[in-house]
Order: sequence, then structure tokens, then C-alpha cells
Amino acid sequence: MGFSVTLSEMIMLIASIILASAISSYTVYVGNLVMSDVSQNVNDMRRSTYVKLEVTYATTESDHYVIYVKNVGSLPVSDYSSLDVYVGEYGKAQLYTYNETAPLGCYNLTIVGDDGDGVWDPGETARIDAYPSGGIPTGAAAFEVKLVPLRGVGDSYLFHPPPS
Repeated sequence: MGFSVTLSEMIMLIASIILASAISSYTVYVGNLVMSDVSQNVNDMRRSTYVKLEVTYATTESDHYVIYVKNVGSLPVSDYSSLDVYVGEYGKAQLYTYNETAPLGCYNLTIVGDDGDGVWDPGETARIDAYPSGGIPTGAAAFEVKLVPLRGVGDSYLFHPPPS
């Protein structure tokens, strides 16, 4: 009888050790998954701040808005269609989409002093010409510009129309 009790206790002890090691292995595995997921999210958030745009100057010309924007981030911008540009009278800005020929309701983008690669590199300034479909509103006290890149940090800017 003493041998069978000891054998039963050894079997229970070995089963407990196996169960504890399985639970600890699973816990370590799930912990690594969570840590990997958090690390990926942090990298995505950090990468999104690599694209950073800053409006340096904006004005109106006879039939369109002119906006100068500097790429102050650390990544170049090559897909201009992913940049949303809102321009207009303060509180009534309209969305303009990218189009190279810039018909009414769209904007085009030219890199000032481009090095020839057609990419908006960090440190370069771009000129955005936005063409409103109804013309520039007369008598507006102030205008606003808001840039929203697909991934990254945009900017907003308030400006007054030039004196007539």
C-alpha cells in the first residue's frame, strides 16, 4: 500500500510540473505576441510622423489660391493625390483634389527648386495652386488653408487677402 501511494503522489507531481510548464510556456507565447503587436503599433505611429508638412505662406491671385508648403519631415512625398488640401474663406474652406492640369475645383503642385527627381524631398518647398470653381470670394476678411496628408502630420494656416 505504501508503494502505491508514493507512486500516485509521483504521478500527481509530474502531472503538476507538466501542467505548470505548459501554462508558463503559453503565457510567454501570448506575452511575446502582445509585445510584438504593441511594438508594431509604435513603429507605425512613429513612421506616420516622418511625413510632416508646414504651410509657410498663402495668398490669393486673380483667380486662384497660392500656397507655399515646406516638407519638414524626414520622408519624401511622391503621391500628391494622397494630400487633401482645404482652402477658402474662413469657416467655409473647400476640399481640393490633386490634378496635374488643375481644372476648377482641383489643385496642382510644383516643387520650387526641384532637383529633377519629381519627388517632394525633405527640406524642399512646394507651391500649390488651388483653383476654386466659383472664383475667389470678394470681401472676405480672412482665408484658411488646411493640409491633411494620408499618413503624417499636416498643418493649417490663416491669411488675409492682399489689399486691392
